[in-house]
Amino acid sequence: MDRRVVITGIGVVSPLGNDLDTFWQNLIAGKSGIRRIEQMDTSDYSCKIAGEVVDFDPKPFFKNPKDARRSDRFAQLGMAASKMAIEDSGVDFDKVDRDRFGCMVGSGIGGLDTLEVQHQNLLEKSPSRVSPFTIPMMIANIASGMVSMDYDLRGPNMCIVTACATSNHNVGEAWRMIKFGDADAFVAGGSESTIVPMGLAGFGNMKALSLRNDEPERASRPFDVDRDGFVMGEGAGVVVIEELEHAKTRGARIYGEILGYGVSADAYHLTSPHPEGEGASRCMDVALKHSRLNPEDVDYVNAHGTSTGLGDICETKAIKRSFGSHAKDGLIVSSTKSMTGHLLGAAGGVELAACAKAITDGIVPPTINLENQDPECDLDYVPNTAREVKIKTALTNSFGFGGHNASILVSAFDG
Repeated sequence: MDRRVVITGIGVVSPLGNDLDTFWQNLIAGKSGIRRIEQMDTSDYSCKIAGEVVDFDPKPFFKNPKDARRSDRFAQLGMAASKMAIEDSGVDFDKVDRDRFGCMVGSGIGGLDTLEVQHQNLLEKSPSRVSPFTIPMMIANIASGMVSMDYDLRGPNMCIVTACATSNHNVGEAWRMIKFGDADAFVAGGSESTIVPMGLAGFGNMKALSLRNDEPERASRPFDVDRDGFVMGEGAGVVVIEELEHAKTRGARIYGEILGYGVSADAYHLTSPHPEGEGASRCMDVALKHSRLNPEDVDYVNAHGTSTGLGDICETKAIKRSFGSHAKDGLIVSSTKSMTGHLLGAAGGVELAACAKAITDGIVPPTINLENQDPECDLDYVPNTAREVKIKTALTNSFGFGGHNASILVSAFDG
């Protein structure tokens, strides 16, 4: 039996808002969530801007407020997005089999702030001053574990860590397990919070970050000739996905159907993509193969589009390899990272949410700050203003350090 998988719930915490509706309205309005960093002193740092989550109170998302204090910020964000996705789905856990309800909420880096603070305690104070919660606060799988414990979800529970491809891999492998019959439903996605001294210094010293400190809102500019690096962001994007009959039996609202999922490796370089986009192209090809669609059946690509010099060109080449003439004759592409910054391990979850909303609402979010398009990036990137257009099928890309590639193809639900 061909088990179909649908999206029934979405939760988002982002620099553009701490719920799905606020995030989406700001996204299609072309609003930038990039600002001067407030949660740490940037005096000694070359980069002073990021996409911070603001006005976020984690306590309402935890049964016990103490658990919120004993959690790293990435886990707080992940718990918040997961709870919002579950509430959005309307699932009644007393009426489903919790043994067949899984959870895969990943993180590319995990509790970097916890590691840094507790290491300072170790060096500056004593081993006895290191918190006994250090390890569970730090490990990248803890958000997934916490969500499963909070809802007594006893199905498959994992956390795939693949840098910036993390969310897509977690959603995609959850999709695969539902297709294979190992589960009926999953909470899946990713969470990240690395706007801390170690994160800012590490990425900054790689010369990977934009230094447009005086114009934060214009700093993330994918496909623009004046781009000078990516802007770090934080947040979480989580979806509830279910086997179709499981969703229909309980009368769930359906955002869309996940038709395909592709994975590949560049096998090329620690941090740089393959110069011809070969790995990224193979990844998209696999997603298309699973979906049984032709390239011209895809209406929209939510690009990885990080605003790096090499990355944007390589992804453009990859899209042209996979979509052929359709890439320049009808395919719409945009990068929502122009507004959110790069949420690293959470990026794919948030961008899958954007694809689902583009399909349901018939509007494609823009690539803002695209003022002088790079001649080597020669596709339709929806510059600066959202576009009202019927979208039936969308593909979202996430590519991570280490050459990890993941693409998810989602379509309007056709019963």
